[in-house]
Amino acid sequence: MRACAATGRGCEEDGRFIAVHNPPLRLIVVGAVHIAQALLSMARDCGYACTLIDPRSAFGSASRFPGQVILEDWPDDALASLAPDSRTAIVTLTHDPKLDDPALRFALSAPVFYIGALGSKKTHAKRLDRLTAAGFTPDQIARIHAPVGLDIGARTPAEIAVSILAQITQTLRT
Repeated sequence: MRACAATGRGCEEDGRFIAVHNPPLRLIVVGAVHIAQALLSMARDCGYACTLIDPRSAFGSASRFPGQVILEDWPDDALASLAPDSRTAIVTLTHDPKLDDPALRFALSAPVFYIGALGSKKTHAKRLDRLTAAGFTPDQIARIHAPVGLDIGARTPAEIAVSILAQITQTLRT
C-alpha cells in the first residue's frame, strides 16, 4: 500500500487494486492584490483548496474575494496555523518585504512543493540578500520561483495568474 500511496494514484498491489484518495492540493497566496483575485479563482477551478493571507483588511475583503478563505493574520502566523505540507504551493504577491519575507522564510522551512514570489529581478536580488543574511543557504533559496510564473509575456493580472498557475502545475507534474 505504501508504493501506491507514494505515487498518489491507484495501482495494483498483491493482486488488489488500491485507490488513493488524497486531500486536495492547497494554494496559499500572500497578498490580496489584483493578481490574487484571478489566481485564486483559477486555482479553485483546478481543484485547489485556496487560502488568502493579508493582514490589511481593506485589501483582503470578502467583497474583493468572494467565496475565498481569507486570513487577516501576519503571514508567518497564518502559515504556522495552516501547517503547509508537500501538497501545498505558496505564492507571495505583495511586493512588501515586511509581508513577503516572513512568508518566504516560513515556506523555505516547510516541505511545500512550490514557492513563488512576485517581483522584478532587481527586487528578487534584494530578497536573496535578505534571505542569505537570515541564514538560508543557496540551495534553500533556489526553491523560490522568482520572478514568479512562466515567461509567457503576461501583462494583465489574469495573464500573470495563468503564468503562475502554469508554473505551479509544471512543478507539480515534473
